[in-house]
Amino acid sequence: MGHQAIMQGHTVLFTTAANMLNELAAVDGDNALRRRYKHYAKPALLILDERGYLSYSNRHADLLFEIINQRYEQKSTVITTNRPFAEWNEVFPNAACVVSLIDRLVHHSEIIAIEGDSYRMKEARERAIRQKESQPKKVDHNENFENKHPLDH
Repeated sequence: MGHQAIMQGHTVLFTTAANMLNELAAVDGDNALRRRYKHYAKPALLILDERGYLSYSNRHADLLFEIINQRYEQKSTVITTNRPFAEWNEVFPNAACVVSLIDRLVHHSEIIAIEGDSYRMKEARERAIRQKESQPKKVDHNENFENKHPLDH
């Protein structure tokens, strides 16, 4: 998706949610934080990968809300997650902004639920099968001699 957006002349920023939120949380000072917000608000398409694998603090929830709020109805945002919205309160426990965050994310959104094995798991299985097939077959040298001792000939 990001590649296609770039090919059509749009700006794209791809990062993991953890990287973005940890970077924003580590920023000292209001001016520096505003500059980082602009960095994430500026691209035509922001892709946040892997939102949902970790739990975050209320501060992280507020930071994500601010990014989504700045982009809301102006720029496109893609978020990949393994958690349905109903479980986001577990990812951001006790965060007051979770409902407002989800509200902005789902408004004007296309939600795509993908079911089945992960692509990485499928690829790992296929690689294991290829490796097994490419290994030389083990030969049992005793099967042709019916377990006879070499001096018995």
